Amino acid sequence: MKSPKLESKPRKSTTKSTSRKTGATGKSPSRSIDQRNRALGDWREDTLARMRTLILEADAEMIEERKWKKPSNAMTGVPVWSHDGIVCTGETYKKVVKLTFAKGASLSDPSHLFNSSLDGNTRRAIDIHEGEKVDARAFKALVKSAVAQNAAAAKKR
Repeated sequence: MKSPKLESKPRKSTTKSTSRKTGATGKSPSRSIDQRNRALGDWREDTLARMRTLILEADAEMIEERKWKKPSNAMTGVPVWSHDGIVCTGETYKKVVKLTFAKGASLSDPSHLFNSSLDGNTRRAIDIHEGEKVDARAFKALVKSAVAQNAAAAKKR
């Protein structure tokens, strides 16, 4: 007779990492993100840096960190921006910089910035190809909307 499989819910972290704190390597997440971006050395570096600046301008209390360090991303992890929950992640691929909004499917996107992961029920993404520009005002509004959505959900908890 097999024993029943126990399922556990993922634990919520009780600590938050901000750009001012240091990780196990002694580097702040912001410094780590800067170094990783510089290592790209091409248009993707500039694009991710520009989008990062807009994210931080949109919300002064945004928490910036790196998560999910694994061999497929050279153990550098993925930049994650959060405020009362994940707002978005930033990933670089050979032909695109991808900004994925964790709860993007439930956000209003009147400027139609979302152009990837449109079929899912939860996430939405913005793929930025070389030479493309993203409307800064519309992007900041989208970030602010995601933060407001997270804050509303946090109040219910």
